[in-house]
Amino acid sequence: AISGELFARGRAGERFCVRNSGATAVVEGAGDHCCEYMTGGTALILGSTGRNFGAGMSGGVAYVWDPEGSFPSQFNPELADLESINDADAEKIRGLLERHENLTGSTRAKDILRDFGAHRSCFRKVMPRDYRAYLESRGGK
Repeated sequence: AISGELFARGRAGERFCVRNSGATAVVEGAGDHCCEYMTGGTALILGSTGRNFGAGMSGGVAYVWDPEGSFPSQFNPELADLESINDADAEKIRGLLERHENLTGSTRAKDILRDFGAHRSCFRKVMPRDYRAYLESRGGK
């Protein structure tokens, strides 16, 4: 996708957000190869993922809610890094959660929002190294 939004209550299958280049997508879990070859946009995954997450990811940002701490073993670190979220990320995530709850009636989003302060540390940010370098060269973070 090059633009638009997707808010889906429930889990996506394999290869979700492959080649995403500009869309915003929120789902409650995903299968193998999520965000593979992603070049832009934003993905928010509110649950477990399959293996090989972010393989070939060169742009965009993905956030994964990982209360169990299992996501690092599913992540492909070849081109991207896992980071903790900062305040700007937290605001973006909160806004997406609110929209997701409003559009889908998601009980998961509602539960996370109810105590966002406690859940904040459960989010992992997937940041492609090339995209990070580009943002830093333009004075951004």
